[in-house]
Amino acid sequence: MSENRKPFKRFGNRSSQPKTQTTEDKIRDFVLRNSKNGYYTKVSTLSYKFDIPEDQAWEIVGGLLMDGTLESVHDQFTGEMKLCEAGKTYLIMNLEQQRKRQKSQEFRMNRKQKSK
Repeated sequence: MSENRKPFKRFGNRSSQPKTQTTEDKIRDFVLRNSKNGYYTKVSTLSYKFDIPEDQAWEIVGGLLMDGTLESVHDQFTGEMKLCEAGKTYLIMNLEQQRKRQKSQEFRMNRKQKSK
């Protein structure tokens, strides 16, 4: 049966294969994607999302903050560091406030409908 099989053949050369991303690149892309969608990324989520130790996540975040790719803000209630794309801090902050207002208005409307 094995004599009927064709030998394994590679198509193209190895240099044309896409390179795998480093963990730092994955984290950068993740934070930038969240920023484009109007959300912050908490630093605490990076360690379990990318299955890396927490100290390594902080090292990567420090490097990304140093090169100016990302900006950080601290949550006013928990004090936790949140990341976003450089220059989008206030835009995302406004979007968060709009979402909170909308959510509270929906809650009020639902409460009024239930009480009738």
